[in-house]
Amino acid sequence: MTSSSGWDRSVLMTCMKIRVIKHEVITGWGSYEVRFPDRRPSKYFYFENLPGRRLRPDRVEQAVAEQNAKRFAREEQDKLDSQ
Repeated sequence: MTSSSGWDRSVLMTCMKIRVIKHEVITGWGSYEVRFPDRRPSKYFYFENLPGRRLRPDRVEQAVAEQNAKRFAREEQDKLDSQ
């Protein structure tokens, strides 16, 4: 099935890749954004490397946030690829 732009939907789906983008305003503090190609709202995984400064429970160490973001992105990409 082709879309109005003339592209086959299966070709478009294989080109659609979920991206993980690191945002670090201050060293040791920031987030990993999981950005979807189908314009769904991004999901953020926040990190804070200094435990004493963590004001919110959703902030974890950077390595943990990166691992969680990549795992989530892989799972979502697998869903897109299977469609």
